[in-house]
Amino acid sequence: MILIGFGSVHRALARLLLEKHSILAAKYAVAFSVVGVADSGGAVYNDAGLDLTTLLAHKAAGRSVATFAGGASLSDSATLARAGDYDILMEASPVNLQDGEPALGCVRMALQRGRAAVLANKAPLALDFVGVREIARQRGAGLAYSATVCGGLPVINVGQRDLTAADIVKVEGIFNSTSNYILTRMAAGEDYEEALIEAQRRGLAETDPGLDVDGWDAANKLVIIANAVLDIPAQLADVAVTGIRALTREQIAQAQAAAMMYRLIATAERGEKGWRLDVTPRVVPHDSFLGSVDGWEMGVVFHTDIFEIVYLKIDERGPMATAAAMLRDAVRLGTSCQSSGG
Repeated sequence: MILIGFGSVHRALARLLLEKHSILAAKYAVAFSVVGVADSGGAVYNDAGLDLTTLLAHKAAGRSVATFAGGASLSDSATLARAGDYDILMEASPVNLQDGEPALGCVRMALQRGRAAVLANKAPLALDFVGVREIARQRGAGLAYSATVCGGLPVINVGQRDLTAADIVKVEGIFNSTSNYILTRMAAGEDYEEALIEAQRRGLAETDPGLDVDGWDAANKLVIIANAVLDIPAQLADVAVTGIRALTREQIAQAQAAAMMYRLIATAERGEKGWRLDVTPRVVPHDSFLGSVDGWEMGVVFHTDIFEIVYLKIDERGPMATAAAMLRDAVRLGTSCQSSGG
């Protein structure tokens, strides 16, 4: 196994691999060995396996994995993906919606080599879902990405596997916890800027929060759902996107007075002229399911024929659940990564 990106998600995954080693072996008969890791400063590779405990301490000290003494230093993630001996590539580097790099290139390289890929990074799928899936199909390589939509919430798994034979006519959800937190704070009396500053102070919103508050993070996830669950070859350009920056405290107060709540909702709905995809602030009843998705929570609603209406919700405040989703995907792919080249 190699890890592309060593930020909060993959460091949480490394801790999970250490903590859950026994249960993974006993219950699932898998043993994962991390042989390579890449960050923005370069990469490190050791085909006998890296010492994750020591590597985590090295990274916590503010050093790049490329300077870690427990393996050979490589120039970058692309070199690791191209030259390393591994069974599965785990992708959780920063999201780049311009060209998807370096994630998109690394994922393509792994799949072309017949290696499996597990993604938490949404960009490769939001920008080239059809192309990535086709490479995996042609090369017989495993591809899993449940962590790309709402972290630990099994939205993709339920949509692909558990709604067997269902006709899904609409999917709607609150897919971005940062914007949902800001709307919750505004409902408590703050204006947008105050709520954003508080989210940034807590380290829960980026210095540049545009991906979240302008709706593009939710749009990425909607594109992935459209392709993976609804079998629509959608791209980001097919989604009408409106963020929450223009909402005022007065608008939210007016909604509350009518027992309504503003939520940033992503919707895929089939109509007479085909599918409509949008992300936009909407008012929903306070006592509805989407109205109840509060603070840092995320949720999704599947409207179907035979399963009727299915509701899912998660309260995810850190990277652990997303890391757990990546681990879930790796186990599901049935990849056993041993020290001889995992």
